[in-house]
Parts: sequence; structure tokens; C-alpha cells
Amino acid sequence: MYSQGTKGLSRIKSRIRELIAWADREICMEPDEFAYRIGWTVTKTGFGARRYRDPRFDQLRLPRRVHEEVT
Repeated sequence: MYSQGTKGLSRIKSRIRELIAWADREICMEPDEFAYRIGWTVTKTGFGARRYRDPRFDQLRLPRRVHEEVT
């Protein structure tokens, strides 16, 4: 009897996790697609939260470091 209760609870938890993941994808689908289309990286940081980053910012750091080393 105890194991059936545990299985049922496990199924409920699993279903809740699936619903949360589905809701997260639905909420962020359009901004994620836009970011991928223009070449940005997308990092999931939490439910409904993303960090969008343009990799071209890495190219801005390199010349600045080279300039600092020269002076």
C-alpha cells in the first residue's frame, strides 16, 4: 500500500514538472526564436527567465585588452 502512494505522488510530481516546462517554453518561445534567428545565445536562468547575449560583445573586449597591453 505504501508503494502505491509513493508511485502516485511520483506521477503527480512528474506531471507538474512537465506542465512547468511546457509553460516555460510557451512563455519564452517567441523571444527565443527571435534571438536564435539573429545569432544571439540564449541561457535559461529560471522559470520564464532567459539571458540573451549577442556574441559580438566578445569581439569588443579583445581590442580593448590589446590596447591596454600596448600602453
